[in-house]
This record gives sequence, C-alpha cells and structure tokens, in this order.
Amino acid sequence: MKQTTSLMHKLVRAASVALLWLSAPAPAHAAGPSRIVSVGGALTEIVYALGGAERLVGVDSTSLMPAEAKTLPQVGYMRTLSAEGVLSLRPDLLLASAHAGPPAVLEQLRAAGVQIQTLAEDYSASGIAAKIGAIAGLLDKPEQGQALAGQVQADFERLAQWRAQRGDQPKVLFLMSVAHGAPLASGRGTAADAVLTLAGATNAAGELQGNKPIGTEAMVAAAPHVILLTDVAANAIGGLEAFYRQPGIAQTPAGRQRKVFIVDTLALLGFGLHSGQAMLELAKQLHGEPAVAADAGAGR
Repeated sequence: MKQTTSLMHKLVRAASVALLWLSAPAPAHAAGPSRIVSVGGALTEIVYALGGAERLVGVDSTSLMPAEAKTLPQVGYMRTLSAEGVLSLRPDLLLASAHAGPPAVLEQLRAAGVQIQTLAEDYSASGIAAKIGAIAGLLDKPEQGQALAGQVQADFERLAQWRAQRGDQPKVLFLMSVAHGAPLASGRGTAADAVLTLAGATNAAGELQGNKPIGTEAMVAAAPHVILLTDVAANAIGGLEAFYRQPGIAQTPAGRQRKVFIVDTLALLGFGLHSGQAMLELAKQLHGEPAVAADAGAGR
C-alpha cells in the first residue's frame, strides 16, 4: 500500500511539473519563428524593416536589400531551390514568395517539418501592405507593421496624385531580356504591366499575355515612345549603346529619340517597400520630367 501511495505521489508530482512547464511563459522569440529562411527580395527587406534581422538564417539570391542581407547564407534562386540547401540551415520557417519553387522541393521541406508561409503576389499598394501585415504577424510586431504599411501607402498616394495631374499616357515597351534570341517583352498580367499602369503609361506590349518573345516587326509595329530595359538585361547585353544597335530599335520612336532607360528590377518589379518611390521617379522620367537617373550602376 505504501508503495502504491508513493507511486501515486510521484505521478501527481510529475503531472504537476508537466502542467507548470506547459503553462509557463514562452521565451520572447517563441511568439514566432526563430530561424527564418526568406525567399524573395521584398520579403527579406520587410523582415529587416520590422526589426526581425536576428531571426534570419538564410536568404535567396534576390535578397539584395538592405546590404546586410547579402552577408547571410544563400539558398540560391527562388524558383530553383534545393531541399538540401534550405535544410542545412535548420529553419523553422521558410518565408516564400508565390514564385518560389519548384513545388516538389517545397513538398520535401514540408515533409521534413519546415513550416512554409507563402505570400501571394498582388501588384498593388494593398498587396505590399498585405505582405507587411503577414510578416508583422509572424514576428509579433503589429504596431511596427501598421506604421510601415502606412509609409508605403503614403508613397503610392503621392504617385496617384502626381498621375492625376497628367493627361498623356506615353506608350512604353518593357523588356525583361534581350541577350538570347528575340527580346522578352512584358505583356498583360505581369508586374511590369502593373508598374506601367501605376506610372501613368500604356503598355506597348498590351496585346501579349505574360512575358513573351517579341519579334523585330512586332516591336517596330508597337511603336513605343519609350523602351524600358531591366538592369540585368542591360548588363547582359553590354549596356545601352549595345542595345541601340539591336535589330529594329532604331526604327522605333524610342530608338530614334534615344528614349531607352535602364531600370532597377528589384525596386520596380519586386513590389516592396520602395516600389512607390521608384515608380514615381519612373513616371517623371517617362513624362520627360527631371528624375533620379535610372541607369546608375548598369553597364553601358
């Protein structure tokens, strides 16, 4: 009987300890993930802006801002992740753009116990605010998230006010690449198409859906007033002068008037914290107003 009573006391004591452990306050960082791999430049920048840098253990190759992000371990390009590379960093969360993949790798990561938070791509101010809100929730920083979203909204409101004062809509061709084969133009449904609309321009490749090759004849027929070239594409081809020598460019209004501008791919197409500011500068440039040079740092 004494043994039974002793055993009961031990069980009760063990249960009490377990209950105390379960009800004890969690460590400060347990309110959210403590080892995050961020896949997407805009997402990484938001994590930093919200003060979550100490939780980052790795980023993808598009995570270039702020500069400190480039010192973190890399997991490669967002669309071609490897399960081994991500798992080697022992993350408890993969924070990912909707473009992250391939799907089979994401499934492997889930099977390995990694939580995956995928954020949808919505090419708008509200879309950026949604990213901020989601990440602020993960980091348990709601007030900072609201303040940051307010700053982004203010940038887009300034852009809308500026756009409302202009009646003209220059026809603009946005090229993602030009180095291999036919140039790749951005049509409807792309981030570039949304950028052009927000900047008060008409997409010269509006008949295309998605990013599609555009032949010389089609490009000349589109008659763009301005051509935008990503910084990546400009560097790959050897700069603006090399681009002007490409077939058909001199036959377009943009080529004849030398209105080809190099743009910061991440700032404009990433729809992140600084996209509203970048679009306002682009809008001024497209409409012939003074703006910060968009070709800084690109090959010429």
